[in-house]
Amino acid sequence: MDELLAALADQARWRLVNLLAERPRSVGVLAQLAGARQPQTTKHLQTLERAGVVISRRTGQRRVYALRPDTLRELAAALTRLADTADQGGGPYETYERYGLSLHAERLAAGEPGWADGRSFGFHRALTARPELVWRHLTEASLLTRWWTPDDLRVSELVFEARPGGRIVHEYRDADDADGSDPVAGRAEGVVDEALPGRRLAYRLSPLLPDGALAFTAHVDIDLRPTGVGTDLDVRWRITGSTVDSADFIAGIEIGFGQSLDKLAATFTDPHNIDPHNTDTRSAK
Repeated sequence: MDELLAALADQARWRLVNLLAERPRSVGVLAQLAGARQPQTTKHLQTLERAGVVISRRTGQRRVYALRPDTLRELAAALTRLADTADQGGGPYETYERYGLSLHAERLAAGEPGWADGRSFGFHRALTARPELVWRHLTEASLLTRWWTPDDLRVSELVFEARPGGRIVHEYRDADDADGSDPVAGRAEGVVDEALPGRRLAYRLSPLLPDGALAFTAHVDIDLRPTGVGTDLDVRWRITGSTVDSADFIAGIEIGFGQSLDKLAATFTDPHNIDPHNTDTRSAK
């Protein structure tokens, strides 16, 4: 595939491909039509032949080249598969586009300090697990790491002390940065305000700017209510202390935390994701 793409990337060779798409032609005729010297044209055709784009046959004193349509169809099919993968509904590209629109709007709005103060975001998820198990996934670091980042990120450091005054640290990196060689993608620090096991959790969390200053403070309130099939989870974010440089963070709250909650919900529907040390993973009856 690499050789094929390299062969087609040259403008002169692409011109020859277009000419051969019309009909097979000899080297001499192709050189005339392309406005090139015959030795150069021969070299380009040889490159295309090695890549499988064309075939040739000697007829008398001439060498005639013809296009191989199947090769181009295989390339077209491969490109279509790539496009379909990127364009799948709800996939990474759609998320990227949504974030881009939100980012543009928030950057325009971020004209002065405090621009986003009072903004709120609400989330609801109906989870198929009892409040006690959901609570553990909200407060235990080993379980939080499974869901508390968007799809394209991974936790690199996590501290969550589930008691009033307890410390919170949430640091994350690119999901593909396995060895930690890339810069940290983000870091947030905070403190727990209220912790009522299985019922309510409230904390403040502040993303850090590159210089270590706070971008804003999110006041996060989480309520858990038992249902006949599990737990209703309601989360509310309220923004204070927003800086002009906080736009990029605020633009990602709805999408990013929504993805995280979707991962949390999936944890309770996939038996492979349930904590193996937990002995009560049944839904409420």
